[in-house]
Amino acid sequence: MEIPQIIGAGLIVIGAGLGIGKIGSSAMDAIARQPEASGKIQTAMLIAAALIEGIGFAALFAA
Repeated sequence: MEIPQIIGAGLIVIGAGLGIGKIGSSAMDAIARQPEASGKIQTAMLIAAALIEGIGFAALFAA
């Protein structure tokens, strides 16, 4: 791998990590506000995190 590819891969991983962290933080805030909706919130959070992770993997293979 060349240096630009390594930097690009690092940025992809950092971006995906920040995105999943933001989703987790927002989900915890939402669950704290409405505990009765925790099941739906967790389901939506897991689906969104899986989509972000999938896009991150696809971007790593493209880089």
